[in-house]
Amino acid sequence: MASAVTIPMTSTQSTAGGGAQSQPPIATPAFRTFLSRLKSSIRQGFSQRRPWYELIDRTAMARPDNLTDAYSRIRRNYSYFKFNYMTLLAVVLAFSLLSHPLSLLVLLGLLAAWLFFYLFRPSDQPLVIFGRAFSDRETLAALVVLTLFVVFLTSIGSLLISAILIGVAIVCLHGAFRVPEDLFLDDQEPGNSGFISFLGNAATSAAVAAAPAVASRV
Repeated sequence: MASAVTIPMTSTQSTAGGGAQSQPPIATPAFRTFLSRLKSSIRQGFSQRRPWYELIDRTAMARPDNLTDAYSRIRRNYSYFKFNYMTLLAVVLAFSLLSHPLSLLVLLGLLAAWLFFYLFRPSDQPLVIFGRAFSDRETLAALVVLTLFVVFLTSIGSLLISAILIGVAIVCLHGAFRVPEDLFLDDQEPGNSGFISFLGNAATSAAVAAAPAVASRV
């Protein structure tokens, strides 16, 4: 009787000629490249972190004169506290998920499905479910549909959006009241970029880190 789901995980499978071997997902070059890119992105992010006492300095807090002043402060503070603001967003999102453990488990399961069923599964070994082999395209389509269903058609989507909006509101409130005159921005850091650009740069870094693993499936 065939097993319901077959995911090859053996590290050495010799062919009749005795030469070819199949690597497990954790040993594939795509996985190693992904980890290398991810570590590099994390190190780059930590290099941009600012002292937390500067972020919570009460003597530097003052009410903005108007909306234009508040917007200008947010832009300058965001350029200086990029990593700290991203950390605050991550903390708010983590707290929201931890307060809803079922949603957290579902998201972790979705992430595990992407990792083991598609990204890091050996491309020469198809996924077999209930005796039927699924191609990479069929597996990808199923994972995309499952992701869209989980994120947009369940309460998890509203939970994530609410947590992100709360985090952005906290960051904007701090940026509007934090007087940036004592902050010294590097010349290469643009002071006229918006907060959405900050989130876009973070998403781009994550996409670049995952690109090698995705490209290996195409």
